Amino acid sequence: MMDLRIGQGFDLHRLVENRKLILGGVVIPCPLGLLGHSDADVLTHAIMDAILGALNLGDIGLHFPPCDPQFKDISSIKLLHFVKELIIEKGYQIINIDSTVLAEKPKLLPFISEIKNVLANELNISIDKISVKATTTEKCDDVGKGLAIAAMAVVLLAKLN
Repeated sequence: MMDLRIGQGFDLHRLVENRKLILGGVVIPCPLGLLGHSDADVLTHAIMDAILGALNLGDIGLHFPPCDPQFKDISSIKLLHFVKELIIEKGYQIINIDSTVLAEKPKLLPFISEIKNVLANELNISIDKISVKATTTEKCDDVGKGLAIAAMAVVLLAKLN
């Protein structure tokens, strides 16, 4: 029997002025960016939490505490590299990742391909193993009001033989 592990992740950050909007390691042209200790890349954070959950290793707050100055404004792609090393160390491989970004604006469709490429390259997986989708919340809640962006992800890992 195969040793399969499923993990889920979720993240949400408030939109503010004077910050870059970074999703999946890609800078998205937008007058507002996400507020956070790191670059606040909600998509990459959700994917990292899904991976850490599948490995039963806690969450990103445990590994990269927001009170630690070494993570101030750090690229989440650099943090994803550390999480990728944990996958290897524990003897697993990514079967697939399915993720969704919840944002009223900006429209993300023009950036999905680049985001998938950046994430696939960092994780050393083929692009067909990662799905990135975008949706709105139909003007409901803070995401729908354009005050925040959220992301969720699910990952399936398999133990290497």
